[in-house]
Amino acid sequence: MATTKWVSDPTHSEVQFKVKHLMISTVTGYFGKFNVEVETEEDDFTKASRIVFTADVDSISTNNEQRDTHLKSADFFDAANHEQVRYEGKNFEKAGEDEYKLHGDLTIRGTTKPVTVNVEFGGIVVDPYGQTKAGFTVTGKINRKDFGLTWSAVTEAGSVVVGDDIKLNSEIQLVKQ
Repeated sequence: MATTKWVSDPTHSEVQFKVKHLMISTVTGYFGKFNVEVETEEDDFTKASRIVFTADVDSISTNNEQRDTHLKSADFFDAANHEQVRYEGKNFEKAGEDEYKLHGDLTIRGTTKPVTVNVEFGGIVVDPYGQTKAGFTVTGKINRKDFGLTWSAVTEAGSVVVGDDIKLNSEIQLVKQ
């Protein structure tokens, strides 16, 4: 079997996260700079030998510069000492028609924990420029405190400022190399 390498198409991909704020609304953030590299046997993603996602912490954006600076600080991601978030997929398991579970290790702030995400496979097509592309929707949930993002505050009325659960949602388009 031939090994096929795939890389993310940044103009057709996005990586976002959502967290409760004051427990009454949700704030959405994005990583502007990230990369996905996958190696498969032929075009079979269930036989992936390598799945690596990295995101540059300095590229985080929540559409609020003050909040972004706080997220990059030692209170949260500690970008000065931990420049990247990294996920290394270990097992791409079929869970239904075009539905998969990706089991792997997520590293944030130097802490690595096993994390399983849901993957919906959108298919493989050849675009108008002759490039073969594969599309995926990736969703999941983590507890930020598991990774050392423990900063917390409580309002005078007793409301938690930032929720612990982080919802992950990514649209990933890969280009066959």
